[in-house]
Amino acid sequence: MLNIAVMGDYDSIYGFAALGVKTCPVTDPLEGEKLIKRLWEEGFGVIYITEALASKMPETLARYEGSLLPALIPIPGVAGNTGIGMNQVRKSVERAVGSDIIFKED
Repeated sequence: MLNIAVMGDYDSIYGFAALGVKTCPVTDPLEGEKLIKRLWEEGFGVIYITEALASKMPETLARYEGSLLPALIPIPGVAGNTGIGMNQVRKSVERAVGSDIIFKED
């Protein structure tokens, strides 16, 4: 079974510890890049990352985008939703089905 981790600012991730998820407080994108690599080497297959941190490291997320594991999943932080996570879901759906099926009606 693969392990699950969450990374981002402390206030956004500390609640995940109650679920048994490894919490990794980090706000610096360079530290975040090293942390993703280390977590992957330690067997973490799912890594949740706050949208605020993800927005600071788009190259790192792009590097792992085509790989099956680790799955890097942006989540909203305490500052709110920036839309990064939803955009990633939309792109994944478009690749899978060949069309954007997630749309907003007026």
